[in-house]
Amino acid sequence: MIQTLDQLRALYAAPGERALRKQLDHLDVHGRRFVALSPFCVVASGGVHGALLDASPRGGAPGFVKASEDGRTLLLPDSGGNNRLDTFENLLADPRIALIFLVPGVDETLRVNGRARLRDEPEFTGQFDTERQRPRLVVEVQVHEAYLHCPKAFMRSQLWDAATWGPRSALPTLNQMIHDQMGTAAPAESQDQMLARYRTQLDEEARPGA
Repeated sequence: MIQTLDQLRALYAAPGERALRKQLDHLDVHGRRFVALSPFCVVASGGVHGALLDASPRGGAPGFVKASEDGRTLLLPDSGGNNRLDTFENLLADPRIALIFLVPGVDETLRVNGRARLRDEPEFTGQFDTERQRPRLVVEVQVHEAYLHCPKAFMRSQLWDAATWGPRSALPTLNQMIHDQMGTAAPAESQDQMLARYRTQLDEEARPGA
């Protein structure tokens, strides 16, 4: 079992100069463009549950996360969910945050690490008035580290290659899996019915005043 840094490093070559120097303390023009094209990111946080961390998917129209012109700040809007608020509770206890941005069809990813604050002032939430729904709060991320990640993981997984995708029927519906985990009887809801229900909820969220 690996227990020391020396043991770990003995298994791997030293990182190359490029891998180290590509890390910036802000989002440059390429990083800001990546964020503007991204409809999906994963947010990692930790704090409330001790040593355990949390990773949460977030999505919206491309550019739903806004980057400042100087590339030192990101604004991530809240969106409707299950109201567990795991990420927000974590950030109140520990402001450290990490994000990975994805662009469909692009094998590279963008990694951003920083510190976050939860903002509900109109000058923050009002920046999203033209989006589907004005958020209740916005996560303000002060960027400390940002770098583009190589495409090897996506090349290995062939994530964007539809020819490698298995049928959705390889898994039960989400509704069935959750009811199995809870030990309760699941109502008869197909995958298509579940997706239709979620689409209705998203449409209702987007209505004025929602």
